[in-house]
Amino acid sequence: MSTTDETVADAATVNGNGAASSSSATEIPVVNPATGEIIAHVPDSGPEEVRRAAERGRAVQPAWAALGYEGRGRVLRRAQKWIVDNKDEFIRTIVSETGKAWEDAQVAEVSYGAAAFGFWADNAEKYLSDEKVKTATPLLKGKKLIVRQAPLGLIGVIGPWNYPFTNSVGDSIPALAAGNSVILKPSEETPLTSIMMERALRECGMPEGVFQTVTGRGATGGALVDVVDMIMFTGSTKTGKLVAKAAAERLIPCSLELGGKDPFVVLADADLERAANHAVFYSMFNGGQTCVSVERVYVEAPVHDEFVAKVVEKVKALRQGVPNGPGAIDVGSLTFPPQLETVRQHVDDARAKGAQVPVGGNPDSSAKGLFYPPTVLTNVDHTMEAMTEETFGPTLPIMKVADVEEAIEKANDSPYGLMATVFTKDLEKGEQVARRLEAGMVHVNDALMGYTALELPMGGWKTSGIGSRHGAGGIRKYTKTQSIVISRFNLKKDPHEYPYTGRNYKLIGRIVKFFYGRGARD
Repeated sequence: MSTTDETVADAATVNGNGAASSSSATEIPVVNPATGEIIAHVPDSGPEEVRRAAERGRAVQPAWAALGYEGRGRVLRRAQKWIVDNKDEFIRTIVSETGKAWEDAQVAEVSYGAAAFGFWADNAEKYLSDEKVKTATPLLKGKKLIVRQAPLGLIGVIGPWNYPFTNSVGDSIPALAAGNSVILKPSEETPLTSIMMERALRECGMPEGVFQTVTGRGATGGALVDVVDMIMFTGSTKTGKLVAKAAAERLIPCSLELGGKDPFVVLADADLERAANHAVFYSMFNGGQTCVSVERVYVEAPVHDEFVAKVVEKVKALRQGVPNGPGAIDVGSLTFPPQLETVRQHVDDARAKGAQVPVGGNPDSSAKGLFYPPTVLTNVDHTMEAMTEETFGPTLPIMKVADVEEAIEKANDSPYGLMATVFTKDLEKGEQVARRLEAGMVHVNDALMGYTALELPMGGWKTSGIGSRHGAGGIRKYTKTQSIVISRFNLKKDPHEYPYTGRNYKLIGRIVKFFYGRGARD
């Protein structure tokens, strides 16, 4: 039995906490979307199983927190090494349940995982260390003021199907580094990576119950929100609103990374070769199933035709098929069955409204897997779903604009605001345009790569989410703030305490006037 088979067998017979799955009323088949084959079954966990997982997580969390940053960091660094040492098993498992190319898994999952475990192990203490505060309040002079970050306790993570490590286990890492226990509910489409990583973390010395995987459908996620102290959700804006509402009912914090329709602006002075390479790669990478992928392109009129010609040539050269190993294909299958219909609908809608399709657009109906060919759309506008709704597939709609002002206007004409890109050789102009684009992260002469800068906050504006991952905010969201005031030099009775006297009234008045009564300085 291969290592992948072992992982599949493990997932098929146990739930996330290692207990037999016979308690689940039903099981969920896990399908390889590139071949249509069922490769495993996992439990469809009910509320009672989620509740028991929560009890286990709460019971062990204090001891995990007590290990301190260095103790927890040692476990996370072992996990970093595990990913590197077991990268082939890691990639095979991801590819088997997503249908993505091996290189997609290597670049966006293995590399991210290896970086993230080490980053949070090294930086958790820096971001969460006690902060000494200097006060401007007269009555607090001489006292010691401290702000500390304490773990929230039990964190729930609901992950998506497009990146079963990066946007599922990846969001669990800073929560663990902060001293929390975590229950991860992966997508029912791609649960095997999370189950594999739970096993790996136990092998790396993480105490039983600190990180648990609970598999199931939407109801399992709903049950998770009911038992945790904070919820991290990645997925659609529609579902994110439901998660936020459920969290609000319990008055628990939530962090949401939701949909995107990321614009890519090409100005007339851009390096068209680099711009075309980036537009093609970051629209087709992972089959286009990336929340921060290039979803729409705006090109200034003088270079539009040349840019389109370059893009069409590059897309025609892409190889699509079953990902049998490294170098076998460029673009894999879609992962989520309904997504195939969404992509088809957006392309058909664009065609019906006058768009041209110089490459792609005709899926093979006889294919066993969830394949849609890499597709370029031209002569598009904002009446088309392909330009206004999240497609999440291997499509690249390109719109001609008159100038930079129209490009900015069209780029911002969206309810989403996750990531954006502008290409120009004039870096000062590029930064000015970037500052006017309504997105949580903007690149100049690059795309998406800012996601790999774990020091930078990455989050959405508008309906693309609440909160952010990465940077200080990416770990502090898993903590609660406590302020501590320590009185070091004390009178028997402070001047403002009972009994009130005229003398003390005048004294406090003079103090207030001394500190605050001098008015504005010219």
